[in-house]
Amino acid sequence: MTARSTDVPTAYLTLRADAEHVLEGWHAPDPQQERLRVELLDHCAAHPDALWKQGPPAHLTASALVLNASLDKVLLTLHAKAGLWLQFGGHFEPGDQSVLGAATREAREESGIADLVLHPQLVHLDRHSLLAAGFGRCSEHLDLRYAGVARDQDAYAVSEESLDVAWWPVDALPEASAGEILPLAQAARRVLAT
Repeated sequence: MTARSTDVPTAYLTLRADAEHVLEGWHAPDPQQERLRVELLDHCAAHPDALWKQGPPAHLTASALVLNASLDKVLLTLHAKAGLWLQFGGHFEPGDQSVLGAATREAREESGIADLVLHPQLVHLDRHSLLAAGFGRCSEHLDLRYAGVARDQDAYAVSEESLDVAWWPVDALPEASAGEILPLAQAARRVLAT
């Protein structure tokens, strides 16, 4: 059942409008990313509550990959629920003003780097099922991904959502996460190197 717009908190309707604006203005780098861009736009059009955690079981999320200045390492979190090394990210919250703002908030909270700044351009899209227990009614995340740069010496911290945080070389990513992180790291490097 699709929620009516009148049932969805205004903050999430505003965020959905921003997500649509971001997706409409993004030039996907390849056919697969273009297909995802269209799927996410269609999902937003069909679900006024597409960005609300209490919305449909498949909903939009925001995340960010943090790279070092030389773009050869990524700062990852060992996600407590998923049990995998992943980028920082998660669900939208009512106080978020934009998709980029949500990705920035998540990255700062989960990395402990309070002054982290993300590149304003979307770098990658992903759609993945949630197989691990503990995600509640969420069954699938449609993720809008950004990237930012931190210095190797920046102090980072482990949040309550994580088991650990660590730098990983892009060419030696954790085996279980490499298929997920490598395409994101390549996309992030293309954007950050320009």
